[in-house]
Amino acid sequence: MALFTIPNVKIAGIAAAVPRQEISNSDYKWISLKERNLLIKTIGVDKRRVAEKGMTTSDLCFAATEKLLQELEWDKNEIQALIFVSQSGDYIIPATSPILQDRLGLPKTCMALDINLGCSGFVYGLSMITSLMNSTGMQKALLLVGDLSNITSSYRDKSTYPLFGDSGTATALEFDTEASPIHFNLQTDGSGYDAIIIRDGGTRNLASKKSFTYKKYGGGIYRNNLQIELNGIEVFNFSLREVVPNIKKTLKYSNKTLDDFDYLVFHQANRLINETLRKMLKVDKEKVPFSIHKYGNTSGASVPLTIVSELNKEVQNKKIRLLLSAFGIGLSWGTVFVETDRIVCPEIVEI
Repeated sequence: MALFTIPNVKIAGIAAAVPRQEISNSDYKWISLKERNLLIKTIGVDKRRVAEKGMTTSDLCFAATEKLLQELEWDKNEIQALIFVSQSGDYIIPATSPILQDRLGLPKTCMALDINLGCSGFVYGLSMITSLMNSTGMQKALLLVGDLSNITSSYRDKSTYPLFGDSGTATALEFDTEASPIHFNLQTDGSGYDAIIIRDGGTRNLASKKSFTYKKYGGGIYRNNLQIELNGIEVFNFSLREVVPNIKKTLKYSNKTLDDFDYLVFHQANRLINETLRKMLKVDKEKVPFSIHKYGNTSGASVPLTIVSELNKEVQNKKIRLLLSAFGIGLSWGTVFVETDRIVCPEIVEI
């Protein structure tokens, strides 16, 4: 179990960007009105933001970063690292982080790295960038996390199409010897890799004419092998089996209780999963913010997006203790305990 603590790094700011285009699941004509209403009640997604054709995850992360750096008034020449966490990069090759380094006007002395990870991406990415900064003494760095999941969802697949939203986020980090330690607990179970998967298009299964052929997988579920496949029951069971023990072990490791935290921010998987986890932990609703009703499941961006959307005033005006838990594709999951102290957190950017 990857339980560890990182000192000397603090979050200076968080920003998020979403597409202007808003889609309501009430208008999802592929299924009946009765089924639509039940779906909205169960998964909790009323509306979501969907990228226009030609928009990329890097576009959203770029917009969030530009807004954040403007409000932080950082000198871009002082930024020493950029990590981009996504499963929807601009190209198969090259990596997207160098493109963002250049587009943002960061110096050539800035290292840039892509991490291919989805739902747990913010927690994992935060562990990577804080570890790097603590071990090297890098003073300023950026963590960009986001995904465009709608481009790979089949409109005729009621198990995926109504769930996902698109977003990009930016988190600015600074080296600070007085920063509160950040506690992590990261886990993986690759035996469940196919619970959420796009089967073709990689080197294991190259894209072919057959990849574009639609098949029926159940009532209201038609997709091809270049579109995302989600085993809802397996993901639900995994989440309920692994997330709570992961959080409890992190609490024990750091000698803390749930009462020590102002808020618990979950990956916005779906309403049923998140509400069940909240009840299992016996945490009051007021301490568990949700954004899934407005933005959908935005993959790795969902935790920082929820902070910006629901806790914007709180994190800007006072010290906040956060328990962040993210879980999903991989299978991969993790918990992080982090304290923010009057950080920069601009309103959500729309592009």
